[in-house]
Amino acid sequence: MEFIQQHWYWAALAAVSGTLLIVTSVRGSRGISPARATQLINRDDAVVIDVRDAGEYAAGHLLNAQHIPLGELEKRLGELDKLKDKPVILNCQSGNRSASACDILRKAGFTQVHNLEGGIAAWEQAGMPVSRNKKKK
Repeated sequence: MEFIQQHWYWAALAAVSGTLLIVTSVRGSRGISPARATQLINRDDAVVIDVRDAGEYAAGHLLNAQHIPLGELEKRLGELDKLKDKPVILNCQSGNRSASACDILRKAGFTQVHNLEGGIAAWEQAGMPVSRNKKKK
């Protein structure tokens, strides 16, 4: 107890870092990096689903990404049934909407769902290619 009183800042730091470790473990990781996503696409034929709005998608998207806006995802799950046991990478602009999409797919029984950490912004920052072609279904 004397140590804690004399070094309260170390005790506080240990408490904060321990809390962050527990929260991270419970929530899981935020997603996969662009490099890891590229490996999944190239090695495991992962399917990329872009959950952004049409205008965002048209401005640039990952090569061969399917476009299903987040608001339509639940009603279009039937289109994705064949992917339930395959790697699926979801992306949006920053990773927030795609994190919600990951939850929807997991609840629907998808087993290999990944969120592109940082979204297309991180993808482009990593120097990865972006397509500006018309939407692919």
